[in-house]
Amino acid sequence: MPTIIRLAGAGLAAALSLTAATVGAGAAPAHADGPTVVRQRIVLDMAGNYPTEQSRLGVFSVAWRVFGAEDLTGPTHFTVDLPPGLTTGGAMFYSTPYDYTFTETVSPDGRHLEAVLDGNRRPGTEEFMKIPVVADGTGPVTGAITARVANANDTLPTGHVRTHLLGIGLPPPLVALPPRIDDVSATTGPGAGGTPVTFTGANLAGAMVLVGGVPAPGSCTDTACAVTTPGGSGSAAVTVVGPGGTVRTPAAFDYTGAPPPPPPAPALSGLNTPSGPVGGGTAVIVTGDDLAGGTVSFGGRPATRHSCGPQLCTATAPAADQAGPVDVTVTTAGGTSTPVVYTYTP
Repeated sequence: MPTIIRLAGAGLAAALSLTAATVGAGAAPAHADGPTVVRQRIVLDMAGNYPTEQSRLGVFSVAWRVFGAEDLTGPTHFTVDLPPGLTTGGAMFYSTPYDYTFTETVSPDGRHLEAVLDGNRRPGTEEFMKIPVVADGTGPVTGAITARVANANDTLPTGHVRTHLLGIGLPPPLVALPPRIDDVSATTGPGAGGTPVTFTGANLAGAMVLVGGVPAPGSCTDTACAVTTPGGSGSAAVTVVGPGGTVRTPAAFDYTGAPPPPPPAPALSGLNTPSGPVGGGTAVIVTGDDLAGGTVSFGGRPATRHSCGPQLCTATAPAADQAGPVDVTVTTAGGTSTPVVYTYTP
């Protein structure tokens, strides 16, 4: 299943036009008589109105769409690096419905942007992140803007790095090399999180570190990642997810002491669609609070698909054995919500 990400540009006052193109998904049989393994793919491209000596302002966007039959799952990590003399105050992310979390940080010098989109993105979803930029006006606007993307479930790690040479245009796409980890500075720390850890190696630019599947705040250069651990408990697997692939560190991170307190339990306020056929397949929006990262169940059966942001989940009702009312619940690390009622009809 390929995922297409296109970087498109527009003037600050212009409307943004989003387009996406399908790229062939690679596939390989697991064995002669077995199922086909479908590979996901994310591809970057760049274009837009960038600052010049005549105009110090510019804006470009990262647009993406999922193709295929399955959701793209897990956190997707974006980085954008700007050349000297060019800065940004941050990205603006646009997508509805809001069944995801989107976080971003900008370096103090305004030249490095990190963003993480977390949620299950359905096929056909089209979204974009718009990034305004400003030139300092001290000389010609030159250098390269480099964008990178990484997702652990992308099994075709090509087309994840693209550059735009200001005043020149697009060079051929770069092929990211697989990340390599040579050393880890710490493998244990308190369950509350906050332990500084440095990973040294190669091909780490644009990577994110997952500890127990949770993104660790921090940033990576080509040779090192400096992060702080999220909260956790027990022995947590550590993976480094880069534009060129994913590598698991030999040693897990062992949490000591008590973990952080769990988040509040989810609370539901209603459904936009209170009923649907017993055969399932009805798209339902679940609203409430503290829903981020949750899973949705209908009568104890998991939704066919789901994605949850802080106050909204989208879900597809599974098939039921018979018509009648069932409880819909959302479960997160904070617990399981009190139910709301969904009715299956004949």
